[in-house]
Amino acid sequence: MMRLVRSVGAYGRGRVVAFGVLWRQSLQFRVTVSTLALSSAVVFVLGMVLQNQIVTRLTDTKRQAAIAQTQQVVATAESELIGISDQDALPDRLQNVLKKITSSSSADQGSGASAAGAYEPVLTAGGTSSTDSAGAVWKVPDGLQRFAEANLVATQIHTIDDNGTRTTYLIVGAPVTSTGRPIQLYLLFPMTAEQNTLSTVQNTLLVGGLVLLVLLAGISNLVTRQVVRPVRSAAAAAARFAGGELDERLPVTGEDDLSRLAMSYNEMAASIQRQIRQLEEFGTLQRRFTSDVSHELRTPLTTVRMAADVLHASREQFPAGLARSTELLVDELDRFEALLGDLLEISRLDAGVEELAAEVIDVAPIARRAVEQVRVIAGNAGTPIELDLPEDETPAEIDARRVERILRNLLANAVDHSEGRPVRLTLAANEHAVAITVRDYGVGLRPGEADLVFNRFWRADPSRNRRTGGTGLGLAISHEDARLHGGQLEAWGAPGHGACFRLILPRRQNEPFEDSPLPLVPPDGEAVNGQASIGSGADYSISFEELRKEDVG
Repeated sequence: MMRLVRSVGAYGRGRVVAFGVLWRQSLQFRVTVSTLALSSAVVFVLGMVLQNQIVTRLTDTKRQAAIAQTQQVVATAESELIGISDQDALPDRLQNVLKKITSSSSADQGSGASAAGAYEPVLTAGGTSSTDSAGAVWKVPDGLQRFAEANLVATQIHTIDDNGTRTTYLIVGAPVTSTGRPIQLYLLFPMTAEQNTLSTVQNTLLVGGLVLLVLLAGISNLVTRQVVRPVRSAAAAAARFAGGELDERLPVTGEDDLSRLAMSYNEMAASIQRQIRQLEEFGTLQRRFTSDVSHELRTPLTTVRMAADVLHASREQFPAGLARSTELLVDELDRFEALLGDLLEISRLDAGVEELAAEVIDVAPIARRAVEQVRVIAGNAGTPIELDLPEDETPAEIDARRVERILRNLLANAVDHSEGRPVRLTLAANEHAVAITVRDYGVGLRPGEADLVFNRFWRADPSRNRRTGGTGLGLAISHEDARLHGGQLEAWGAPGHGACFRLILPRRQNEPFEDSPLPLVPPDGEAVNGQASIGSGADYSISFEELRKEDVG
C-alpha cells in the first residue's frame, strides 16, 4: 500500500514538474491556459447569474399564479362553508369542501385554466394538532401556519420527505373568513416542473459552457500559434545564424508587424555577416602578415646572430663598456628569437594547421622535466619550487611536448610573480581527467584579471620588471595547447594572496570529463570570497600595496 502511495505521489510530482517546464518554455501553452482559466471564470460567473435570474423568474411566476389560484379556491371554500353552525359536523363539512376543491383542481388541470399547475388542498380549523381538519396537514410547516392563523396570506417553499421521496412544494396559506370559527386553507403546489426546467437549464449551461471553453481554447491556441510560429522560426534562424550559418534569413510574407520584424532581422543579419567577413579577412591578413614577417625576419636574424656570437666570443678583448654591450646584444637576440618562435607558433595555432601528436604517457615525469627547466630561473629569483605528485603513475593520452611547454610557461610565470615565495605544483587524476595546479603566493590577480591573463601581450602591471624575459605570448599559447587537447586552462587570484592556474586534460582524447580532480580555488583561498588570506600566517600575509612599494623601491 505504501509503495502504491509513493508511486502515485511520484507520478503526481512528475506531472507537476512537466507542467511547470511546459509553462516556462512554451508561450503558446501559457496563453492558451491563461485564456482557458479566465474564460472559465467568466463562464462560471455568467452561468451563476443566468441561473439565479431563471430561478427567480420561475419562482416569482409560480408564486403569483399560486396566490391567484389560492384566492379563487378561498372564494370557493367560503361559499361552501358560509352559514355553518353545527360545530360537530365541521370535520364532515371540511371533507366535503376539500373534495369539491380537489375536483375543481382536476377540472382546471384538464382544461388548462390553472396557471400554477396542480395543487393539493388542506383545510384546518385548529392547527396541525386539531382533529377538525381535512387533507395532509402534517405537510404544512409551522411557520406558515402562524401567518395564516393571523389572517395573513403567506407563501413558503418547503421540501417534504414522504417515505424516502423528497418533494418540494410552494405552499400558500390563507384564512377563510366567512365562518365564525377560524379556518385556514393551504394549497401545496409541487415544484417538480420548475425543478425539471431548472435542471434542463443547468445542464444546458454546463454543456454550453464546456463547448464554449473548448472553442475558446482552440481559438486562442490557433491565434497564438499564428503569432508564436513566426517567433519560433525567428529563434531557430537566429540559433542557426549564431552557429555559423551566416546566410540564414527569414522569409518575408505580407506587410504586417511580423513581416517588418523579419525584414529588420534580415537587414541585421546581412550587416553582421558583412562585418564578420570583414573581420575574418582582416584576421586572415593579420595572421598572414605575422607569419610572413616572422619568416622573413629569420634570415637577417640568423646573420645578426652569427655576428653577435663572433663579437660575444671576443668580448674579453674589448673594453669593459663594449663587452657589456655585446652581452646585452646576445641576451636581446635570445629574447628576439624566442618572440619570433612564439609568433610563428601562435600564427600556426590561429591558422588551425597545428596537429596533436598524442600518445599515452605518464604525466609525472613531464612535470618533473618542466620544473628542472625553470630551476635556474627559480634559483636566481630565490623561489623554491615544491612538487606534490601521486605515487602511482598517471597515464594520459597527451602531446608531451605541448604539455611540458604549458607547465614550463605556468612555472615561469609563477616564479616571476611569486616575490621569492614558494611555488607549488600539484598533480592529481581521476577516472576521466588529469589536473595540474601551479600555485604561487605573490602579488595575485585583481578582480576581473583572471579572464585577461590569457590575452596576448597582456600584463597585469606593465611597470613590473620581468625576471624570466618572457614574450607575453606564453599563456596565450598554453591556452591554445590546452584547447587542442580538449582540456581547460583556468586562473584564479586575489590581491596579496597569490594566484593559482589549473590545467585539466582528458585521460583519453575525444572523451569528455565532468569533474576536476583538483579545485581551482585552493583551500586557503575559499574563506574570503575567492580572495582568502593564506593559511600559513604571517609568512605570506603581506598586502598588495606593500608589494607595490617593494617593487618601486
